[in-house]
Amino acid sequence: MAYIIDTQAFIWHATGDSKLSQTARQLIESNEICWLSMASIWEMAIKCNLESLVFAKPFDTLIEEQLALYDYKLYPIELRHTFLLSNLQQHHKDPFDRLIIAQSIVDNVPVITIDSAFDLYPVHRIW
Repeated sequence: MAYIIDTQAFIWHATGDSKLSQTARQLIESNEICWLSMASIWEMAIKCNLESLVFAKPFDTLIEEQLALYDYKLYPIELRHTFLLSNLQQHHKDPFDRLIIAQSIVDNVPVITIDSAFDLYPVHRIW
């Protein structure tokens, strides 16, 4: 099975934060396919630039190391994902999460996230 990991879960895993659930950790570290959305990469890059997100390593180094270490696959943002956004209910206001939600709905891929707002959409949320 394949999963999309949301930004916060990725950050918690990459930094070894104990807030990451055991279920999420096991899925990420298993042989399952774990997708990291380009929306998450974009979000983290913006936050690093604004210094609202600071890693112990440079952003590009951390991302490249995590991709190699855990064999994350990059999930592209495609036109069909953006088409759904134009009709997606406004339950969730974060534009990056909304894009991950659209990717999950369009491609029927579960999302690893603590964010219960995902439950307001036809998304299979795993935590």
